Amino acid sequence: MDKLMVEIQQVAAASVDLPTEDEFRRWVEATLPQDHDPVEMVIRLVDEEESRRLNRDFRGQDKSTNVLSFPFEAPAEVSLPLLGDLVICVQVVAREAVEQGKDPHAHWAHMVVHGVLHLLGYDHQDAAEAERMEHLERDILHSLHFTDPYKDEV
Repeated sequence: MDKLMVEIQQVAAASVDLPTEDEFRRWVEATLPQDHDPVEMVIRLVDEEESRRLNRDFRGQDKSTNVLSFPFEAPAEVSLPLLGDLVICVQVVAREAVEQGKDPHAHWAHMVVHGVLHLLGYDHQDAAEAERMEHLERDILHSLHFTDPYKDEV
């Protein structure tokens, strides 16, 4: 059995080139621990309306956002290989890449890595957590031959 199953759900129209399923899968695999158990997850590519609704309903922020992570939390007696869902807003990611002067492909990879780290339990609620998570993101993206996504931030 394959150790990683990624379902891509594209529900948003895209006026930009989107990553391929193989690229999404490679980015997820690079983020998971090397000795991971079998994992299943969904990456849902949405428009700004769906992103805004989910961000409002689950995070209390009434605006669209680049990536939302929804970890799967099974009851203790249920053993399923589900990691969770990533919801990525196509328009926000494309707009951010332009606004931040980033390669769109690299920004997509960063959003996937960032989202999967959230599914694995990482967060950035305080400075120490943020530093740890950003360090992991940099290392993973470097292993995928992408530049540091934080290099221009102050």
